[in-house]
Amino acid sequence: MEVGIILGDVKASVPPREHLRNLLRQVEAAQRNGFTTICMGQHWLYGEYRWLQPIPTFARLAAEVTADTRLVPTVLVVPVQNPVILAEDLATLDIVTDGRLSIGVGIGYRQEEFRQLGVPFEERFKRFEESLQIMRALWTQDVVTYPGQFWQLEEATTHIRPIQTPHPPVWIGAQQDVGVRRAARLGDTWPIPPAMPLDEVRSRIALFQETRAELGLPPCERFPLRREVTVGKDREDALRRYEQRARGKYVAYAQRDRTWAGSAEQLSSSFAEQVSDHVIAGTAEECIAQLTAIARELPVGPLVVRPQWPDMEPDDVVAYLDELGREVVPAMKALP
Repeated sequence: MEVGIILGDVKASVPPREHLRNLLRQVEAAQRNGFTTICMGQHWLYGEYRWLQPIPTFARLAAEVTADTRLVPTVLVVPVQNPVILAEDLATLDIVTDGRLSIGVGIGYRQEEFRQLGVPFEERFKRFEESLQIMRALWTQDVVTYPGQFWQLEEATTHIRPIQTPHPPVWIGAQQDVGVRRAARLGDTWPIPPAMPLDEVRSRIALFQETRAELGLPPCERFPLRREVTVGKDREDALRRYEQRARGKYVAYAQRDRTWAGSAEQLSSSFAEQVSDHVIAGTAEECIAQLTAIARELPVGPLVVRPQWPDMEPDDVVAYLDELGREVVPAMKALP
């Protein structure tokens, strides 16, 4: 099983040059420790936190990573973007990365982003499907005509095609059954959210595969698995370490109506209880056993962890990657 990281946001008070320098240091540590998938999310106008935009960032990282490393912008918020521009940017990125790009896309959830970008939030589902159809056409056809509701193309001649054929793998993010069905219909795989309990993961993988079968599409071989992994002296110690790293961001998620995180009050009073059903925590042997059990039951991979949270110091991020690289990554990469 391949193992990867997702690059997170930082506090907006961090100077931009320092932000980039720490990000490059994090990627170097990940490469040194056997991580071969690099993911990065996307937001705009994010207030007290800062995300670098993934497409230009990955163009920079393409020269930093090894030839067996895949770069995955995920999740790109498609409905608020021009699909022609997005398709050409991603095709260019596939060329720049020498065909080592996977593309994670989604509906988006922050109403503030839609409002500031002038896109009605209630149109996001239709805009997503229309945009994805246009993007696929631009990646695979020489001339595209598309009489859409939001976007119209008439005999548009394409000039940038990705290296990968027919196009880079498309990961479609989803939290609910309807979204998983959409991912099965329009995408190549469904990335498993980090906080989804395993019983829900099982049922939604089954739903994805059933939907593919109904449509006459081949089953998905692998589902990218997002899980937070923390090693400690025992499970209690590992969960305490995870709380120190992540509680502030969980509270921020709760304040942004991300209900999976629990309420701010719950997170303050019983953080370990709130996260215990989705965090891999314990001794290194216990973490390996938990991950191995998942991998033997479900067709998952790569495993993607988040090494950096906004309240962490850069040295601690590198130490975390070194610890996982020493204690956990070799066992994961030994799995089929």
